[in-house]
Amino acid sequence: MRFSVSSFLAVFFYFRRVKKERPVILVTNDDGVTAPGLHALVEAVQPLGDVFVVAPDSPQSGMGHAITINNLLRLDKVGMHGETQWHQCSGTPVDCVKIAIDKILHRKPDLCVSGINHGSNSSINVIYSGTMSAAMEGAIEGIPSIGFSFLNYSLEADLTGPKKFARVIAKNVLEHGLPEGTLLNVNIPNVPYKEIKGVKICRQAMAKWEEEFDERLDPNKRKYYWLTGKFKNYDHGEDTDEWALANGYVSIVPVQFDFTAHHAISFLNKLNYDVEKIS
Repeated sequence: MRFSVSSFLAVFFYFRRVKKERPVILVTNDDGVTAPGLHALVEAVQPLGDVFVVAPDSPQSGMGHAITINNLLRLDKVGMHGETQWHQCSGTPVDCVKIAIDKILHRKPDLCVSGINHGSNSSINVIYSGTMSAAMEGAIEGIPSIGFSFLNYSLEADLTGPKKFARVIAKNVLEHGLPEGTLLNVNIPNVPYKEIKGVKICRQAMAKWEEEFDERLDPNKRKYYWLTGKFKNYDHGEDTDEWALANGYVSIVPVQFDFTAHHAISFLNKLNYDVEKIS
């Protein structure tokens, strides 16, 4: 069978166009560029698009939405794994997302995924989490974004289940998008993959840390303090992330970065703000 030059060129440019149109996926985390969870997340999303990794060069857990403004930032390429480019950044998880868009991708990616975090980011933990703040930064930029966390702190943890759920959830978001101003907080229970019962779309549980600062002495007899505490769930609803995780389900909580307490606006509008009448 013979092909004309025009037919060959048509096929060539078709496949070139198809390759160019593969989604661009930015992967980051807060546990650092060497964390097993990050490598598992890359493996999970590699079949879905062209993957770029920009992650902190050291662990940044608990950094929240911190950014670097009074110090220099370094960005180093740390190699290629297949067709995936890996970079490490000296800054925070949010710095990683910002600098990736500006200096590596030169565009907004089609998807930003953060994790897989070693440890829970359910309930109030979403506020403190560097993992979720990186995803939130993506959402602020208008990028469909997801934060993934696994309720196992061990670096030897079996990440089979988290990888499978990360892939299917990321695929859904790539194909269907997310409501404007929304990102997903995904937590995977610490049970074997075969024992995970499924996925629950949840609300954030009313839970918090009851914290104490343990006072100690260093070798020079100077005081220092170590933050300790217990996580307490005050919410007995069966529609929460904490309930889902305790019962063997993957929890997905849609999160927004608009912190406005809309229900409080009418109450505040009833108050008196006349500074001349209030002494």
